[in-house]
Amino acid sequence: MSDQLPRPSFHGFEQIPLREYAERAYLDYSMYVVLDRALPFIGDGLKPVQRRIVYAMSELGLNAAAKPKKSARTVGDVIGKYHPHGDSACYEALVLMAQPFSYRYPLIDGQGNFGSSDDPKSFAAMRYTESKLSPIAEVLLGELGQGTVDWTPNFDGTLEEPTWLPARLPHLLLNGTTGIAVGMATDVPPHNLGEIVSACVRLLDDPDATVRDLCEHVRGPDYPTAAEIITPAADLQAMYETGSGSIRARGVYVREQANIVITELPYQVSPGKVIEQIAQQMRAKKLPWLEDIRDESDHANPTRIVLVPRSNRVDAEQLMGHLFATTDLEKSYRVNLNVIGLDGRPQVKSLKLLLTEWLAFRQDTVTRRLRHRLDKVERRLHLLDGLLVAFLNLDEVIRIIRSEDAPKPVLMARFALSEEQADYILDTKLRQLARLEEMKIRGEQDALAAERKTLIATLESKARLKKLIKDELLADAKTFGDARRSPLVARQAAQALDETELVASEPVTVVLSEKGWVRAAKGHDIDAAGLSYREGDGLLAAVRTRSNQQVAFLDSTGRSYSTAVHTLPSARGNGEPLTGRFSPPPGASFQALASAGSEDRLVLASSHGYGFVTRFESLISRQKAGKALLALPEGGQVLQPAPVADPAADRIVVVTSAGHVLAFPVAELPELDKGKGNKLIEIPKAKRGTEQVVAVAVVPAGGKLLVASGARTMTLAFKDLEAYLGARGSRGGLLPRGWQKVDALVVEA
Repeated sequence: MSDQLPRPSFHGFEQIPLREYAERAYLDYSMYVVLDRALPFIGDGLKPVQRRIVYAMSELGLNAAAKPKKSARTVGDVIGKYHPHGDSACYEALVLMAQPFSYRYPLIDGQGNFGSSDDPKSFAAMRYTESKLSPIAEVLLGELGQGTVDWTPNFDGTLEEPTWLPARLPHLLLNGTTGIAVGMATDVPPHNLGEIVSACVRLLDDPDATVRDLCEHVRGPDYPTAAEIITPAADLQAMYETGSGSIRARGVYVREQANIVITELPYQVSPGKVIEQIAQQMRAKKLPWLEDIRDESDHANPTRIVLVPRSNRVDAEQLMGHLFATTDLEKSYRVNLNVIGLDGRPQVKSLKLLLTEWLAFRQDTVTRRLRHRLDKVERRLHLLDGLLVAFLNLDEVIRIIRSEDAPKPVLMARFALSEEQADYILDTKLRQLARLEEMKIRGEQDALAAERKTLIATLESKARLKKLIKDELLADAKTFGDARRSPLVARQAAQALDETELVASEPVTVVLSEKGWVRAAKGHDIDAAGLSYREGDGLLAAVRTRSNQQVAFLDSTGRSYSTAVHTLPSARGNGEPLTGRFSPPPGASFQALASAGSEDRLVLASSHGYGFVTRFESLISRQKAGKALLALPEGGQVLQPAPVADPAADRIVVVTSAGHVLAFPVAELPELDKGKGNKLIEIPKAKRGTEQVVAVAVVPAGGKLLVASGARTMTLAFKDLEAYLGARGSRGGLLPRGWQKVDALVVEA
């Protein structure tokens, strides 16, 4: 007996390369997702699951006049008969069609917890809720049994379901839809029923109407909320011409005394999320204008968010502009009119193409309905002709039925009846024949004949067919139409305020300690040296600034770091270490600080006697690691920057550790963004190891310079500096005996 297994037989199997199989399988899956799941059909504007839910509810008798049934009953029928997918996804699709804040014209009337605008997915389980179709669903189902649609077997072939629903209105544009397929997506916004019908009527009257003409009727989307649509009319028209674009919506607010009350939010924006976004900015101290925020929403006022400003002087328009830009109070929606057309293919369509195709669909539906009715009328007339013969010859008909074994062929031969007429006569009860009257039969014949004439005339005349479609559209618009909810207001997109604009401008003194701890004290009359410091620490430098400005710090490597003044800790404590905010190189220490307006100028210098003029914006860095600013020779230190008031008139004063002083005009020093700079004062080569620059100051015209040496202070007026005037880079003059050891230079205006 052989140990080898028998070779498997592949008879009846197709052998193809794996690459070809994978490509075919993925393509089949892609087409399924596009055509049978994600994209709506232009005719009824529904995806398959939505269509099956609406149809299943109609089969259950859940019309608008009926008593609602448990949603679980509907979902069970849908997934058991037509849609073999998950019950939770099916129920979620049902809930969405019942939410008035999600659908502009809800197709389902739900009873129970169907979610809220704050949390649309907070709906109760389907075993608790009840549902039925809303009145407007009749627009989709009213003509279903009138030969208007094609029918297809369900997934197991035991039932039939409609391929589409015979919509009397362009539902696709009324409620809109979103969907993501493979390689494509759709985003159709909802619109106002009256405006869409008006555009359809315009297109019926004038097939050559342009998108610009149609935009006279369709002014823009109409969402379920009353938030403003601020997209300009030109952009809306371009969107309708190309089938793609974006819509920007903005919440609505009113002033109630000193408070600001938000009454409307953009479509699908949660009030809770907006409140959290605003509160987060308040916690981060980025909204100092606001004192408090309250949610006063209730059943009577679904959206009522109250903002309490700190004072009556707060500019509400400016504050709300900032909130529009930084929260979901202003939101942009993508528009992509990608739908499955009458040819069964997905395509991004313009407004005109979309309405033109839907009107073609509607014309075909009405034609099929009229032909179906015509067939029924002609069949009824045919039966009435036979019935009239039977009535006029009732005795003979009764005799034939009583005496003949096979009365049907005898009746057909005796009275020239068709098989259908003979069957109808034989199926009619004798007592009904006895009660029939010739006048009633002839009256019904006359009415049906007149109806047949009208049907034939309508089917043979395009003008009559168009008028019928138009009249039906206008009748539905009168029944189900309503006023526009989303006002169209042309506004510019909101811009977030700069952080400094949100902060009140108050005098502040920023204090930096020797060990790199920083804090901010309110006011400019602060004795920085008299503040309490941690053990072993003391004052390094302090600068007067304002709370809405930036402050920059320079470390021992010449790198600059910056932060907003209002974010610094209070001077009531010891502050916080700068290493918690920034990431200086290992071993580096902070040596100086500065604060000014972005266009204000400063003199930056090193202890080796080099420096340059720069704007304060050059010191600003958004990186935790800072930016390289001042190139330092080995062993050099950063000196405290000196602010420049007037570059044309101010004088730079440079003092060395040997008591040499040089004064020269600021204009002689070049302006740079970064680097080593130019020589400020001459330090002989022999003394470069022992002599260095200890301070640099800029004295304005008419100002004074205070030279601190130990406990003593010498005051030099602006004219006194002439004794030390010289060319930039020269040696300068020597201070008097006893004043040559300078500790600091202080400028007084």
